[in-house]
Amino acid sequence: MGGDSKPEIAKDAKDVDPEMSTRKSLIILATIFISSLVAMFYVYLMFPELEDSEKEHLRIPWDIEDAKLLGLVLDRYKDRYYFEVMFGIILTYIFLQTFAIPGSLFLSILSGFLFNFPTALILVCFCSALGATLCYLLSQLAGRRLVRRFLPERAATWSRQIDKHRDNLLSYMLFLRMTPFLPNWFINLVAPVIGVPLFPFAFGTFLGVAPPSVIAIQAGKTLHTMTSSSDAFSWTSMGILAATAILSLVPVFLKNKLKAKIE
Repeated sequence: MGGDSKPEIAKDAKDVDPEMSTRKSLIILATIFISSLVAMFYVYLMFPELEDSEKEHLRIPWDIEDAKLLGLVLDRYKDRYYFEVMFGIILTYIFLQTFAIPGSLFLSILSGFLFNFPTALILVCFCSALGATLCYLLSQLAGRRLVRRFLPERAATWSRQIDKHRDNLLSYMLFLRMTPFLPNWFINLVAPVIGVPLFPFAFGTFLGVAPPSVIAIQAGKTLHTMTSSSDAFSWTSMGILAATAILSLVPVFLKNKLKAKIE
């Protein structure tokens, strides 16, 4: 009789454990997210005193009009508070990337408006890579069960693709970051779950976001004339981006060709 009840208890524990793990993961993510919001609010409080008409525009830009208004406010204070403005953009950019929140494109355009080209490009690539890496680590820490529960089919499909490119992960990551086949938030969340190592993920992100960032930063130079984010991507720029993405696969092609000759 005691032997019959033991498997039943084990089965119940097995059924409850995934729910408990999911709940624990959500609690960890919520705690980190709230802590990050507190840090963001602290930066807001430390920002130079603004006029009442300007305060309403000091927020994360969700569209091009928000970016224009925020750009006008920050440009006014940039000369006197250069590093404060830059640090605010860096922290906001990393926050959005870490928690897979939309809006980083407008910060890339805004960076092109506020800073010279080399500074803006380094800033955007650094923030993209660091934010994506933090998102990767968060997913590794607490997101595995969430990904498997809410994105099982897409994760399984990409896992098969990763297995095909296991020997060329850096080139594959470069290609993915330059193309719209997979959204960046999905790549960041699922990569650790399906076994993508951290180095090719982080380094591939840093290099891979550079070409589309160049386009966004260049568009930032004409921010005041833009009517939507799509204005940043002309057919010419998209063609250049596609060519760059194809070039990222050339080392893979040469490697395979050399390997075939040796064999």
